[in-house]
Amino acid sequence: MRKPVLFIVEDNQDLLKQIQRDLERKYGEEYRVITTSLGRDALTNLQQLRNEDALVAIIFVDQQLSDMPVGEFLKKARAMFNDAKVAFLTTIGEGEATVDAIKKFHIDDFLTKPCQPPEQNLYPVVNDLLADWEARVSVEGLRVIGSRFSSEAHQIRDFLVRNCIPFDWFEVDQDEGEVRRILNVSEVQSSRLPVVVFPDGTKQTRPTNSQLAEKIGLKVRPEGQFYDLIIVGGGPSGLAAAVYGASEGLRTIVVERHAPGGQAGLSTMIENYLGFPAGLSGADLARRAVAQAQKFEVEIVTPLVVSEVTVEGSSPVVTLSDGMQLRGHVVLLATGVEWRRLDVPGIDRLVGAGIYYGGTLAEAFFCRSEDIYIVGGANSAGQAAVYFSRYASTVTMLVRGESLDKEMSRYLIDQIYNTKNIRVRLRTTVVKVHGEDRLEAITILDALKGNDETLPTTALFIFIGALPHTDWLGDLVERDDHGFILTGPNLPQAEGNGSGPRKWKLDRNTFVLESSQPGIFAAGDVRHGSVKRVAAAVGEGATAVQNIHQYLASTER
Repeated sequence: MRKPVLFIVEDNQDLLKQIQRDLERKYGEEYRVITTSLGRDALTNLQQLRNEDALVAIIFVDQQLSDMPVGEFLKKARAMFNDAKVAFLTTIGEGEATVDAIKKFHIDDFLTKPCQPPEQNLYPVVNDLLADWEARVSVEGLRVIGSRFSSEAHQIRDFLVRNCIPFDWFEVDQDEGEVRRILNVSEVQSSRLPVVVFPDGTKQTRPTNSQLAEKIGLKVRPEGQFYDLIIVGGGPSGLAAAVYGASEGLRTIVVERHAPGGQAGLSTMIENYLGFPAGLSGADLARRAVAQAQKFEVEIVTPLVVSEVTVEGSSPVVTLSDGMQLRGHVVLLATGVEWRRLDVPGIDRLVGAGIYYGGTLAEAFFCRSEDIYIVGGANSAGQAAVYFSRYASTVTMLVRGESLDKEMSRYLIDQIYNTKNIRVRLRTTVVKVHGEDRLEAITILDALKGNDETLPTTALFIFIGALPHTDWLGDLVERDDHGFILTGPNLPQAEGNGSGPRKWKLDRNTFVLESSQPGIFAAGDVRHGSVKRVAAAVGEGATAVQNIHQYLASTER
């Protein structure tokens, strides 16, 4: 296969040649660099690349094309190479216009011309864009064969996407001839699906997440038995704590039950995270955080379930579901939250078969030209609506409240009401789902109209608040009535010694993120009183490490 392409559209010839030289010097061994000066010529060249089944990784385009509107160019270019990353080439004086373009055209990043020196002003941006693109595009990757409405196939897709593993999907009903060729069979048996075919030709039939993880090279077993810091949960707070802890000399392990990134990893686009004006997906944030943690030699094991945390003497003991035990100086509980279940009769049988809690990028492909529905009115629901609107014919948000203002950020509200194919129905709830082995329709109750309405659809995405997964902790730590872990000032204390259900045993106050059990800390969404935002979770992860250092210093003899 020919090298993927870095494609540049810039009418300043001297600048065009300079950027071409810089890119070829750095990336020429793995990528081809193709240049042109005009938008219409660029579209002709892109069509030729499309006809050759070439891969285009990044399209660098002048923000002001001389022969056509840049919006028209992007629309046609993306129709040919939807997976390609787009970066504007701008000048210092175009800052305000660039911000407007980010909002309007959803570009991935921008570079300020002349991009010199490239080590500072070109390569870092290109490195990030290429890493994001490579995580999305399969060149010789996995092949997954199954049915869109199979819950087992959904589990595989969800696991691979959340772990940033690229794959090609083959729908058995539409690609049967190709499926027979790949599997080398004369007839495809549905009972033998889904199947995952690996680059080395080996196959797994109906694999578990653990089997997949081991085969694709994820770390599924801890290397040691004792760590300075054991982090349970690999969401933003857990990963932030891992980076800060390991960078400061703590031997650190993260145990994650699903995939690094947690619930935030499912966010299709986070646009208010500091330092990313073009936004980034939750999966991209998780991938970058994992790479950063691994740079500091953090062990990240997934998928692995922690079944129990106990304390022997003053040392916490973490028991895994297979019986293995990890011991350490400190445990940080960063298990996040899980989506609240929608209380509708018969809904559970259709989960993964048209009904989804949260929504990953893997499902967007199936929503092309369809009418889909999203339940919820907070940021996660809004982000999903905006993202899926690029694929679906219509996206209808079903919101129980009277407006979006209470729980959703203003920038998202503005985007939603400015997107033509997104509809918002307020004071509306789902009361019934229809279908035996796949979703066929939903019945909604419109409180404004006072009547039921049945709507045909194949996809319902649910984002209706979240609850902590903490029942497995038993009475190890104090929790509030909803299961969130109480820490520091929120613990029932009186003058430092405590007077609540669990008597504080030490002659000092708890640290801010310390639980009722000395040496057990909590951070992120699982903690009572936390701010349910990604940046806040990252901040708590960093703060937890500071508290942990204070705790370790207080226990030194």
